Order: sequence, then C-alpha cells, then structure tokens
Amino acid sequence: MATDLTAPGAATRPDITSIQRRTLRLLFTTQIVGGVGVTIGIAVGALLAARIAGTAVAGVAQSAGVVGAALLAVPVTRIMARHGRRPGLVVAYAVGAVGGVLVVLSAVTRWVPLLFLGMLLFGGGTAANLQARYTAVDLAEPARRGRQLSLIVWATTIGAVTAPNFAALADRVTTGWGLPPLAGPFAFSSAAFVLAAVVLLGLLRPDPLLTARRLAAADTPVVAPTDAAPVKVRAPRGAGMRAAWSVVRERPAARLGIAAVAVGHLVMVAVMAMTPVRLGESHADADVLRLVGIVLSLHIAGMYAFSPVVGWLTDRLGRRAVILGGVGLLLAACAVAGTAGHHTPRLSVGLVLLGLGWSGTMVAGSTLLSESVPAGVRPSVQGFCDLVMGLAGAVAAVVSGFVMQFAGYPVLTLLAAVAAAPLVALALRPVPTGAPDEEG
Repeated sequence: MATDLTAPGAATRPDITSIQRRTLRLLFTTQIVGGVGVTIGIAVGALLAARIAGTAVAGVAQSAGVVGAALLAVPVTRIMARHGRRPGLVVAYAVGAVGGVLVVLSAVTRWVPLLFLGMLLFGGGTAANLQARYTAVDLAEPARRGRQLSLIVWATTIGAVTAPNFAALADRVTTGWGLPPLAGPFAFSSAAFVLAAVVLLGLLRPDPLLTARRLAAADTPVVAPTDAAPVKVRAPRGAGMRAAWSVVRERPAARLGIAAVAVGHLVMVAVMAMTPVRLGESHADADVLRLVGIVLSLHIAGMYAFSPVVGWLTDRLGRRAVILGGVGLLLAACAVAGTAGHHTPRLSVGLVLLGLGWSGTMVAGSTLLSESVPAGVRPSVQGFCDLVMGLAGAVAAVVSGFVMQFAGYPVLTLLAAVAAAPLVALALRPVPTGAPDEEG
C-alpha cells in the first residue's frame, strides 16, 4: 500500500495541506525556542563543568549531553511509534527540562555525579529538536519533503544566533537571585524546553504521524479526523530498534540515508571539535576566544543558514545527488582546513565548507530515510538513525582529542576524509525508488 499523500482526492487534499501548513508553523516556532535552550547549554556547559569538576572532565560532561541525546532517541521514538509525534516530542523536551534543573542543582551543591546526570538528561532537548525534522515530513508531498524538512533544520539557525545573548542575560539575572555563575543559563534552558513542550502538547493536533497512518491504511480517501473525534491507530508490533534494524538491513535506500547522516555528523564533529585547539596553537589567549567565536559562527552558518537551499536541491536534483555533493564538500573541507596551517581565514573557509557538507548529508539523508521505509516502523527507524548519528558524534569527539594530541590537526582532517570516502561508493550504488510500503 503506497504512502504517497498526493493520492487522496481533491476533497481531502485541502484538509491535509492545511494540517501540514499548521504543523510546519508550529514546529518552526518550537524549534527556535528549543534551539535557544540547547545552544545555551552548549555555550556554557563546558565552562560550568570546568568550574565544578575541573578542566580535565569538562569535555566528558559535554559528551554526556551528546550521548544522552542519542540514547533518549530510543524511548522517545518508541513513544512516537505507539502514540504519535506529539507525546514523544513533549516527553523529550520534559526530560531535557529536568536535566537543566539537575545541572543547576549540581552548580549549587557542586556535586559532580549530579552534573553528569543532568547533562545526560539535558540531551532530551537535542533529541526533540532532531525528531522535529522527521515530524515535518509525515504529511509532506513527495516533491516537497526535502524543502519542508530543511525548513525546520533552518529554524535552528535563529536559536543558535540568539542563544549566546540569552546566556549572558540569564547569567546576569539569576546571579542576582543567588544562583552560582553559569548556572542561570541552564535554568533558562529548562524554561525554554517547558514552553516548547506546553505549546506542542496543546497545539500539535491532529497528530501528523497518526494522520499519515490513517491515510496509508485507508482504502478510500478520508478527511483526517480532529482530536475531538479520534480514530485509534495501532502501532505495529515489534516497532522497536530490532525491527528498525531489520528494515534498514533489507533496504539499500534506508542504509544510504542512515550512513549519510551518521558519516556526515562524524566528520563534522571530529574536525569542528578540535578547531578551537588548533586556533589556540597559533594565537595568544587574549585573541583565541574571539577567533573561536568568529570561526564557529561561520561554521554554524554553513550548517544551518543554507539548509532551505539544500532542501530545494534535494527535491530538484534527487536525494543521492545531494548526498554526493555533501560528501564532496566534506572532503574539500578536510583538504582546506588540513592544509591551512595557521592561516585563520583559510581555516574559516574550511569550517564553512564543513558545515555545508554536513547540511547536505543531513537534509538529503534524513529525507531519503523517511521516505524509504513503511509508515508503521518509520519512527523507530528514524530513532535508530539518530542513535547511530549521536554515538558516531560522541566517538568522533573522543577520538579526535587523542589524534590531535599525538598526530596533529592535519592528520585528523586526513582521517576524517578517509572516513567519508566510502560513502561515495555507497551513494553511487543503484537504489530502489518505489514507494516504501510497496517495497515492503
């Protein structure tokens, strides 16, 4: 049975279009709010951890947030598979809010285990932001999936740009309340996550995933029901990580989608994480923070600012073509950054290319994955993808530090390029293009 949502007749299409338009507006708004919460934590997390537990474990505390986002993708997508997108996103944001509160308490008590637990749960905010991109394509027409997914990714740009200003404001305000320095931003993060959860709980109706399942299961076109008269849609049995892996293993398109997302994230994290260290090798301490801010801002712009263009190209040129383009940009980024030496402008160009390459693999890979699996198991497969992506990023962050210490930045970029190269061969292999449920 095909899941092509253009199949319903003219009488139902306006209803689905209206639901999708409202869903995109809602996701765009909550993505900005949630993005502010996540980015505030990233901005001050390492500094707070260094004050509480020492510089040596600051990076480990940051990695706890990454691992938490990856691990939380499993229960969150299980909730989505059974009950829909809305409860899954709400739970993820709620867990992130609890994590932020625990981080604040760890700053007050200076209890290190509580800091790590808080950072682990704080990853729920990241997990929610990542799952939002999949929610955007549940009811999207096939010709618009890439653009609508990329629109939600692009919304993160606004949160990333405004968050540092909120972090400084939050720190000033909460210090007056008696909280320790750098604890206040996490309190603001928790408030942002709660706000996003409340908005989604109240307004994400009807649920886009459950509506898509109703359309996929119907023999004749039906108008999507409102939450006032819900129709029960049962999730398939066994829609967990094991079932997700079985589906991915059998579908080349799904394997390519996950590989593109995970490899692109691995390469990006490995190079990006050690770029501040590279800058510190050639600049005085007084200049390093300023230069790091500029270079990483350009990198973030490359990741998110052009995602609508990437989404348009994904729909126009095809998923695999954009994945290949993304890999090409990642390889170019490694070459430029690795040979930049201590020339900061050239290193900045390399980091912009790195962000653009990540955007290509993330948007096109996520779109390909979402449309290549049946609707019944789709949330579990998407959660499996985010789990693999998060763990790949965490491993890259840890390994990159050792490579940097013992071999240097040029070797690190070379190894990152080598890790990306096999994705080219995978993307060039023929992939079935039929409707996902027809393949099943």
